[in-house]
Amino acid sequence: MPRGFIPKAKFEKGEARKIFARFFKMTLAHHKFLVVLALLCIALSALSSVMGSMFLKSLINDYITPLKGVTNPDFAPLIHALIRMAAIYLAGVFAIGCQALIMNYLSNSSLLTIRTTLFSHMEQLPISYFDTRTHGEVMSHYTNDVDTLYQMVSQSLPSVVSSVISISMIVVSMLILNPLLTAVVIVIYIAITFIVRKISSYASKYYKLQHAATAKLNGYMEEMITGQKVVKVFCHEDKSVEGFKTLNDDLAHVYEEAQRSASILMPMMNNLGHFTYAIIAVCGAALAVSGKMNLDLGTIAAFLLLTRSFSQPISQVSQQFAYIISGIAGAKRVFALLDEPVEQDNGNVELVNAKQENNTLVETKERTGIWAWKVPSEKGTSYVEVKGDVRFKDVDFGYVPDKIVLHDVSLFAKPGQKIAFVGHTGAGKTTITNLINRFYDINKGEITFDGINIQHIKKPDLRHALAMVLQDTNLFTGTVKDNIRFGRLKASDEEIIEAAKLANADDFISKLEKGYDTMLSNNGANLSQGQRQLLSIARAEVANCPVLILDEATSSIDTRTEQIIQSGMDNLMANRTVFVIAHRLSTVRNSKAILVIDEGRIIERGSHQDLLKEKGMYYELYTGASELE
Repeated sequence: MPRGFIPKAKFEKGEARKIFARFFKMTLAHHKFLVVLALLCIALSALSSVMGSMFLKSLINDYITPLKGVTNPDFAPLIHALIRMAAIYLAGVFAIGCQALIMNYLSNSSLLTIRTTLFSHMEQLPISYFDTRTHGEVMSHYTNDVDTLYQMVSQSLPSVVSSVISISMIVVSMLILNPLLTAVVIVIYIAITFIVRKISSYASKYYKLQHAATAKLNGYMEEMITGQKVVKVFCHEDKSVEGFKTLNDDLAHVYEEAQRSASILMPMMNNLGHFTYAIIAVCGAALAVSGKMNLDLGTIAAFLLLTRSFSQPISQVSQQFAYIISGIAGAKRVFALLDEPVEQDNGNVELVNAKQENNTLVETKERTGIWAWKVPSEKGTSYVEVKGDVRFKDVDFGYVPDKIVLHDVSLFAKPGQKIAFVGHTGAGKTTITNLINRFYDINKGEITFDGINIQHIKKPDLRHALAMVLQDTNLFTGTVKDNIRFGRLKASDEEIIEAAKLANADDFISKLEKGYDTMLSNNGANLSQGQRQLLSIARAEVANCPVLILDEATSSIDTRTEQIIQSGMDNLMANRTVFVIAHRLSTVRNSKAILVIDEGRIIERGSHQDLLKEKGMYYELYTGASELE
């Protein structure tokens, strides 16, 4: 789909109702008492308004009119009536205040529930979900979509409910006063409602498009902010601005269309309300003058006031309906994320601490440095010591089913061995390592860990047995100590310092202003690339996993820093099964086996010396006859 193209969209029949019902069940159903209390407050507020209007008839006919022409009028009854009227309106004000407090609590509680549920679900999504979406697009769920829901819950829904209750009470009161004039009002507003529905239907389509366009714009901005150095290096500022303008124009277009239809409603309703008021005034006067109906001044005044009150809630509904449609559109996008399937995990094998008792491996709660796979079976539970024996057997894999990128891959890594993958970019090296920790599941074949099919191992337990050091180091906002501890949250300060020493990171950490308590932010922007990588190695070290994956961990490091990092990685690799992906072939010379990958197939395997003797692709890569891309 070309950038800048936004498809037309609208709600399916009954879809909005289902989305709203799901939203209510998710957020407000847990606060039924408060919802009922809020409705009672809304009803009391509407009742006080209607009673005030109805009281006007009695005020004019029973208290004001009798005073005309009286020499010494007694104003006490009138004052008492006005006090009662004031009390009615004060009750309405109190109800509105209580309603506002309750709705403020409910809206904030709803946002808390939605954001927590969203984030919890997002953390369970597979890597493939994030591979196909920009960070900005994902973030728009937490910002734009949730904000529209807050507007809907805190303001729009209470306003609409209040309006509906008010309209119901007003209609009953108008029927009591004069059924014929009431019929005239209802006919006029049926026509108005038809117009409102047409305009709102048009607006709802563009509110959905507004959410989609906002997500695309956020995604683009996130890409440009992250890649600002690349933009400047290649002098693509103008091109970036051009792309932004295209997406921003799309957003402005759908926003303008949505707001145009929404902005028409309020002034149109106000003017139609004035028109209705004028018609009722003329009809009431004509009926009173003709004498065909018993219409007195108080009745006409009260009816006109109810007519004006009738137009106000209709106007509120028309104004807030657009926000409700926008909120439902936001809810649909939120639920679309919540409906994304989470990682499937049917494994039943667990990773546990173990110890030897009478030459038998048994489970223990304390950390012993010995790990075991807890394997349940019909014969009972058995324990297999974690050694780091990883094997691939006839593995095929494709990110999409009809495009296989790994073909018939078979390999083995015995405990303590260092296995290196080399090959051109896109050959499938990183894909192989992603299959070991089950970021993706294979299409065919089998991968085993200590003889156990990894499909049978629970994903969290499998990943606890693996440590990774990636080319792109991710550091989190927090202290240096916190970032190292991310490898194992229960690690003590002493273990963190020991891991940093083994990774050759202790030296530079000690020179920081606050040492291990130095705060890092913005992905460790105040550290060099090499220092960040050393922290990543320390984080993997403190995890103390039997299998280690190094994915081009030194490809962007200068030679001198690489020597420091390589020394730290050598300490990290000791007594572990290690998978190494490296562009610099000098870093894999001492590997037990080097696997050359080409177009998703293993075409060569052997030691450094053996592969040089074969004079195949590895020989060409190593001697420079061919280059890694």
